[in-house]
Amino acid sequence: MAGVLVLCGALVLCGELLAAAPGPAKAPKPAPPFHRVDIPLGCSYVEEDVRGLLHASGSSSSKHPATLMLRGISIRDDGNLDDVTEYKVPHENPDSSSPIVFEASAHLVSIPHAESLLHADCDGEEVNCEISPYSSQRASEGPCHTSWFMATLRLSSGISIALVLRGPHCGSQEKAEHDATLHPKLRIPMSKEGTLLTTVEFQSSSCNTSLRTHLGGSVTLNCRFALAPSSSLSSLEWRRQHRGSGRSVFRYQVGSTGPAAQPKVHMDVAELLGSGDASLSLQGVSVGDEGTYICLVSTLLHQAQHIIQLHVAEPPRVRVIPAVVSFERDVMTTLTCNIAGYYPLDVSVSWTQKTPEDDAEIPLSNARFSSHRQSQDGTYSITSYLSISSATARAPATYSCHVSHMALAEPISVSAHLKAPEQTGSEGLVGGFMATVIFIVVLFIVLRRRAAKPKSEQLLRASE
Repeated sequence: MAGVLVLCGALVLCGELLAAAPGPAKAPKPAPPFHRVDIPLGCSYVEEDVRGLLHASGSSSSKHPATLMLRGISIRDDGNLDDVTEYKVPHENPDSSSPIVFEASAHLVSIPHAESLLHADCDGEEVNCEISPYSSQRASEGPCHTSWFMATLRLSSGISIALVLRGPHCGSQEKAEHDATLHPKLRIPMSKEGTLLTTVEFQSSSCNTSLRTHLGGSVTLNCRFALAPSSSLSSLEWRRQHRGSGRSVFRYQVGSTGPAAQPKVHMDVAELLGSGDASLSLQGVSVGDEGTYICLVSTLLHQAQHIIQLHVAEPPRVRVIPAVVSFERDVMTTLTCNIAGYYPLDVSVSWTQKTPEDDAEIPLSNARFSSHRQSQDGTYSITSYLSISSATARAPATYSCHVSHMALAEPISVSAHLKAPEQTGSEGLVGGFMATVIFIVVLFIVLRRRAAKPKSEQLLRASE
């Protein structure tokens, strides 16, 4: 971003500038004043082919280096914008291989998420910018044709912005073609500095290109727009696409009696018409609500759309049966790990064993699995079985079932305990009887020795 001193020390969240310095809560301060800055963005210009169609995305031959210069963008000044300098266009005569510089004035429509664009480098964000010709049948009607362009900005944080740029005013184009030099590549009038002067006539944006929610929850799909005073909203539509099929979930046509909406879908039409808030709210989200949502904002001349991926993720419930197992000889014991209520399908299940002598859990590979089962609400379940043989098992021991899933922050581990062998009732009687016999024998020997001792002493005295 040459020509602008990029400043750090601010956090931008969905269009709001937040102080980054930590510390205790303080009394609210007056809102900072606004400061106008230039924001240059490195872009690619996607050309048209001879049929007026855009080249396939990703084709290197269809793209040309370009710069989008957002002029005089109003930024809240928190005291760190004093050293921002005005962007200076390189003084050179552009040729067909030179980068195309689009100067975009935003005096009619404000630029959304301008702070995020300005501080992208400091925040470690990547900004992908593409500019392409925009044409519609109605926009091309008339004795002269105004050049229109669409600039699409995507930030790695998930923000997407669409800007409709109007080229030199149609009424002055004929005069401009005589008084100004045409751009060597686009063949439209350019400024003395060799740039293309454009005006932002229509902008739309979304804070998120991907969202994740859980079953039964509520989620808001963000979409906003702003129009120049000469334009007006024609219609708004939200569509959902999933696995090759699509349907409209909300549609509002200006002048109609009211919106057409699917159940569980809500939008504030007053906010839509008043502030350009086209966000869609979904209540009681189910597996069937997952998919690609498209926010399509239309005027009489233009359309802009934003695509948001909605993912549903539900964590599994895990239970091991039985929780405690008594060791029995010549018996095969089976532990059952039930994993239920998870979505999407992918889940990882493993078993480990640990005895008091082990320093770490020992992985086990002899587990068996059932097939996946799907319930009526769309969630899945699976069962894993672990057989324990008394011939190889060591007791006491802990057997754990470990489950990993994308909806879990960390794996779930549920354990069963194998108790040490206990003596049965018959074994106790036999042991007690043997102990009694041994005690009697020992006692008899001791008493016999004591009785024999006086007799030996008498014989000794008589011999003397």
